[in-house]
Amino acid sequence: MPIDDAPVAHEALFAWIAPRLRQLPWRETRDPWAVLVSEVMLQQTGVDRVLPKWKLFIETFPSATVCADASLGEILTLWQGLGYPRRARNLHASARRIVEEHGGRVPANLDELLALPGVGPYTARAVLAFAHEVDVAVVDTNIARVLARVNDRRLTASEAQRIADMMVPEGEAWLWNQALMDLGATLCRPRPLCDACPLAAMCDWAGEGDDPSIGSAGVSTGQPRFEGSDRQARGRLMKELVSRAVSIDDVAEVMERDEQVAARLLGALIDEGLVTRDGSRVRLP
Repeated sequence: MPIDDAPVAHEALFAWIAPRLRQLPWRETRDPWAVLVSEVMLQQTGVDRVLPKWKLFIETFPSATVCADASLGEILTLWQGLGYPRRARNLHASARRIVEEHGGRVPANLDELLALPGVGPYTARAVLAFAHEVDVAVVDTNIARVLARVNDRRLTASEAQRIADMMVPEGEAWLWNQALMDLGATLCRPRPLCDACPLAAMCDWAGEGDDPSIGSAGVSTGQPRFEGSDRQARGRLMKELVSRAVSIDDVAEVMERDEQVAARLLGALIDEGLVTRDGSRVRLP
């Protein structure tokens, strides 16, 4: 899609999204901390699972200061069920850095956001666009898929970001990014509904030929199988530790893995700071 078509795309997408914008609680706030929490939770986790956890997290830790004052164990306990607990560890570390270096206020500067633990280009730009309403483009997996298809070619990460940046209408970054994400989530899905797409007339691919989004930067290829994975075994132990400390002798049984595998996984959890060894037992930090 030529950049000259951008004004037409803006009009078409805004008309389409007006009655369809998904009502999500983190879209109803401009609090940078609440937005940051939502974006971290939504990494590799579906909206339905995030909704109740986000509400509880914000009620329990309504600011970076409150989160920083809590123990990592408290954060991990609330996080239970979302998976990928390194995100919780990084969010807790980010809260402490926000307090120490920014007076408890989430930065409104891209470089300062990128310096926070676990915050990458997408999350940093999402905080700028959705909390501070800065005119920046975000590129998640849904938007990356849309961009590859409307341009009918695989894109590198830098190309996708450059194209997205050029498309942002002045003063409308919040709605434009949300609309593109919803388009990718509901119509421009892995199996697209091209006939219903508001950008169909401007799409260089339009569902014909090989799908250019396959192999394009930022487009998710799906998560590895969970059943029988190391993630599942680690998750079993993390869940058990929410309610009690576990004897090291019992770790293999809790993980449902043999002793050698359990020892390897436990060692990794300890190295990552997600589990603490306390004599002959392990517990949350």
